[in-house]
Amino acid sequence: QVQLVESGGGLVQAGGSLRLSCAASERTFSSYPMGWFRQAPGKERELVAAISWNGGSTYYADSVKGRFTISRDNAKNTVYLQMNSLKPEDTAVYYCAADRSIGIIKLSTMTPGSWGQGTQVTVSS
Repeated sequence: QVQLVESGGGLVQAGGSLRLSCAASERTFSSYPMGWFRQAPGKERELVAAISWNGGSTYYADSVKGRFTISRDNAKNTVYLQMNSLKPEDTAVYYCAADRSIGIIKLSTMTPGSWGQGTQVTVSS
């Protein structure tokens, strides 16, 4: 399992920006597709964005397309989620996840094998 630690959450006004970071302890981090999920109160956890092992492919949920950007720096064992034009409906706990498989996968249906502890993002109107 890959150990993951998120940071960067907080409170922001609607229209603002936040950047989430997820640091991995595993030196094979660069082999794993990575994703960001979120869970709002009373709702199921949903995939927000995912990125392939080499950063060459990305996936975004329709609700965040054009506003969020996922990226990774394999030299730093870190994946990022840049969130712009935030809306109150983006309020949720955001989780970083590593897929259970290494290599090439279908990003939109990634299956996490490791999770971070989550970081709260609150967008006020």
